[in-house]
Amino acid sequence: MDAYQKVKDKKLVIFELDNVLFPEKDYLLQVYYLFAQFIEYTEQKLATPILEFMRNEFEVNGREEIFEKMATAFDIDRKYKRNFDLLHLNARLPLKLLLYKNMLEFLQQLVIDRTKICIVTAGNPEQQLNKIKQTEWNGLESYLTVYFSAELNQTKSEIFKNILIQNNLSNDEALVVGVNNLDEHQAGLINLPYIESLDIYR
Repeated sequence: MDAYQKVKDKKLVIFELDNVLFPEKDYLLQVYYLFAQFIEYTEQKLATPILEFMRNEFEVNGREEIFEKMATAFDIDRKYKRNFDLLHLNARLPLKLLLYKNMLEFLQQLVIDRTKICIVTAGNPEQQLNKIKQTEWNGLESYLTVYFSAELNQTKSEIFKNILIQNNLSNDEALVVGVNNLDEHQAGLINLPYIESLDIYR
């Protein structure tokens, strides 16, 4: 699929954030690094093996219950779960988050074509905003309008519909770029054209 051809007649493109614009793991692994450093400082337990454990666990099984598994493996007090969770919300990252190369080029082309760009993201709004603030947008940030579905207490499809109304656009004039069946389903509920983000990388 030629994504550039797909959007040539669109006036607005809607994106999810994680694993669409950048890899979610780039954020999480830096959070794990910071937490491992925190544990080394407070409990005198070496950070490197703790970080390696979390990295490997994430790669194999994802992030579910990763704190509990790590705490068991290294005999770490469960009281630190609060610190772990807070880091996910407000961590100051050692490195900026970088957009996928082809997605950066795609966004830049949308700006050149004067196509509106919206981000509609699920998840904790504070965490998602923290990611956005620490992303290297290469000057694109002024062209983005962001909506947090949890903050608005609306489904993505409801937000999509409201965005169309606000911009006086028909369904055929917009496009959703997502990464999973949920994104596709939400777009389909209001008959919005949809493409997988991976199609932009081919």
